[in-house]
Amino acid sequence: MKLSIKDQIGPRGIIREDGQKIYDAIRGALQNGETVTLDFAGVNQFASPFFNFAIGQLLKDIAEADLRRLLQIEHLNETGRLVVERVIENAAKYHGDKDYRKIVDDILEQQARESG
Repeated sequence: MKLSIKDQIGPRGIIREDGQKIYDAIRGALQNGETVTLDFAGVNQFASPFFNFAIGQLLKDIAEADLRRLLQIEHLNETGRLVVERVIENAAKYHGDKDYRKIVDDILEQQARESG
């Protein structure tokens, strides 16, 4: 399966809602063991919230090794690749370590109470 990010969401991959659209489009194929290629040709802006939702949450259901084997990324510049790598590393730690997950969840909950 090959998915053009620009065709799906336009030239910017910034917001979580767009990331969720990509996640929804690729999750099933990846869970079935299919290779998925994300083509970033024509996408010139991106941010970690997009990647957290598009790729990071895949690690809830897919082992990191499987994700790295099945998910191919094309036409993404070096900065974008670094962001994706950081998202995968952080998500793998979050979903794979229940103590770490509890700490992060507690901090986020506290921040939400303080800002709300």
